Amino acid sequence: MYITCPKCGYRRAPADTAEPGVCPGCGIIFAKWMKQKFALPTSVADSNPANENPGLIACLIGQVLYVEPKTEPVFFYGRLILYIGIVCWGWQFMWMDFTLNPPEIGDAFMHRVNLVFHEAGHVLFRPFGWFMTILGGSLGQLLMPVIVTLTFIFKSQNNFGASFGLWWLGQSLMDMAPYINDALVQQLVLLGGRTGADAPGNHDWNNILAELNRLENSHEYATIAQTAGIIIMIVAIIWGGYVLYQQYLNIKK
Repeated sequence: MYITCPKCGYRRAPADTAEPGVCPGCGIIFAKWMKQKFALPTSVADSNPANENPGLIACLIGQVLYVEPKTEPVFFYGRLILYIGIVCWGWQFMWMDFTLNPPEIGDAFMHRVNLVFHEAGHVLFRPFGWFMTILGGSLGQLLMPVIVTLTFIFKSQNNFGASFGLWWLGQSLMDMAPYINDALVQQLVLLGGRTGADAPGNHDWNNILAELNRLENSHEYATIAQTAGIIIMIVAIIWGGYVLYQQYLNIKK
């Protein structure tokens, strides 16, 4: 379950023969240890009928809040610099007006990163039909940060990296907002150098919302994407700050 034991800090080696759920160093059983560490008091658990599987919930909470027992100073300060950068950058994104043409967020470096996965999404979802091919562009640019976040959490056990993946998801949602908002008027310049009005059928969100008979709601959907992106980005910043603080407490002396 863990590469590095959350209790003693032992890092599993390829030659270790212990079961995956048992630490070769101290012998704890991870599932039992996580359940004991994060279990609610009996009175609270009994009073909450919805809490039918506290073990699973506790494991998930422990997974996203896990911080290695010891942190190398060079790693901590490098992450601190990166954290300050994404906080400042995220603050700029939060104040950008998605209704402008051209959109401010379209000039950001992250827009070019998102565009790569947007175009790849069209190809990835092509086997599922015309509508999914069109929607796949936006799904593709959201799917990649989700994969990054989950990989950092469950494979690398690096929750600081996961918080950056979540930050990217929020930024990608905000990056989509101008495109959604333009669905009705189609005045944004698209990848081919023409606007949607000049190239009928080439505007993803015009096609999507027209198919759903929701073109008149394009501004509302864009506002939802922008707001959700801001909320996700704030959660990611708080999460990353928590992990950094815990790492600060664990710095090797």
